[in-house]
Amino acid sequence: MEVAPQVKPPVCRIMDYSKYKYDQEKKRKLAKKHQKKMRLKEIKIRPKIEEHDYQVKRRNLERFLSRGDKVKVTLAFRGREMAHQELGRRILDRFVKDTANIGQVEKGPVTEGRFINLILGPK
Repeated sequence: MEVAPQVKPPVCRIMDYSKYKYDQEKKRKLAKKHQKKMRLKEIKIRPKIEEHDYQVKRRNLERFLSRGDKVKVTLAFRGREMAHQELGRRILDRFVKDTANIGQVEKGPVTEGRFINLILGPK
């Protein structure tokens, strides 16, 4: 195996290839073991959410963010609710404002058909 190919003459070392492969695999497994897995949690709400229900969803959102997970907040409209999308935007803005100390917006509110999606990540 070449250790330093850029010097004159090149430096080489004789080694056991199977042991080398074993050590590389061991390093790879150790690096994989120590990495943090990021999960995406989802919270579904509606525009006519009551105050207590909002507080429960907010607490869940804060719990997910404090654990280091990303959170996708999905606001779903039905029927004539689509005519008043500003109500849904207000609710999502309230989520962002209430969790500003522990989370940040990774992807702003995006309308996709009957849904508005917002992705929050931990700070």
